[in-house]
Amino acid sequence: MRVGITGHQGLSGGITEMLVRGDLWQLVTTFGPYELVGVTCADDGPDTWFARSVLEHGGKLEIIVPASAPVVGRTGDPHRATRLELMNEANAVHRLAPAERGGLGDDTGRALVGMIDELIAVWDGEAWDGEPGNGPARVAALAQEAGLFVHRIWPAGCERPR
Repeated sequence: MRVGITGHQGLSGGITEMLVRGDLWQLVTTFGPYELVGVTCADDGPDTWFARSVLEHGGKLEIIVPASAPVVGRTGDPHRATRLELMNEANAVHRLAPAERGGLGDDTGRALVGMIDELIAVWDGEAWDGEPGNGPARVAALAQEAGLFVHRIWPAGCERPR
């Protein structure tokens, strides 16, 4: 089972992180470890928490890198060491081809949806407003349009940074 993750950024450090990590672990462990492949962009927050849960459960990990991004992040990025560690533990790293060469460019949401069977969305449920980007509402909408099951995680007591 190939399971992807999307989620709000800036949820680290506090009750929201604890609640989301707990729900992620519960959901990840419903999959058999030998059948589970977690697909993520390895961003800070839910992406990384999911990746850790998948690896700790015994699953495999694949990481998507946008075309314009440095593979492991820019120098000075506080999340760079964590991303590099996850990339070293991953079974595959998929770098997207630039849009001007026919690839998806930085559309990691569309790439993710094309690589998975189910999606986990760490998302407050606010509707996608049509703005471009790879936010969780947009990725969840893409997954639903593709007929994929979307697990929405947003435990009571969570707060999204504004």
